[in-house]
Amino acid sequence: MTTRKVYAQELEALHKKVTHMGDLIEESLEMVIQALKEMDREKAEAIIERDDAVDNLEREVEQECISIIARQQPVATDLRRVTSILRIVADLERIADHCQDISEYILMLVKEERVPSPDHVEEMVQKVREMIRRTAEAFVSDDIEEARAVIASDDTVDDYFVQIRDELAVAMKHNPERIKQYIDYLMIIKYLERMADHSTNIAEWICYVVTGALETGM
Repeated sequence: MTTRKVYAQELEALHKKVTHMGDLIEESLEMVIQALKEMDREKAEAIIERDDAVDNLEREVEQECISIIARQQPVATDLRRVTSILRIVADLERIADHCQDISEYILMLVKEERVPSPDHVEEMVQKVREMIRRTAEAFVSDDIEEARAVIASDDTVDDYFVQIRDELAVAMKHNPERIKQYIDYLMIIKYLERMADHSTNIAEWICYVVTGALETGM
């Protein structure tokens, strides 16, 4: 088997693991939606337990990327692809961490007096989930237009964050006895906003692989 064929097979295996990471995270976000809606302790705990699987995949992909660089010494587009995968899995791992962070706040909210969920939190989570799904599709197919659409979507998530933050500020003013719960929700939407940022980072790295230029949404 030629060196090129070996490289192609190794790269395909990397792509499958990265795609699997994205699938796991998308499933976790669906569980986050349900856990938030129902204040479900068991779902929140299950999300936290799933984080190890993503961490393990990240380590596997990192080791394989380093091995490929050492053995194959890729150049040009091949080198961009391998090094970008290293950055992409780091962002995916951070998204998974934020799913865990949100779940920990859900567990705290479960222990407190129930307060109504702020408007548009579910829509914000759904938008982040959509960004991650579209990012995965762009990664698999090197679809630069899909990647650019993800980058543009970050503004929508930012708008949700500002809207919900302002709603929480008003709620704190009128219900000071529930400030802790509102702060917990504020932290949750901040983690959602950070997930969108990481998804945007991944989309930018996909653009870099295809074009050789790092695009930004700034």
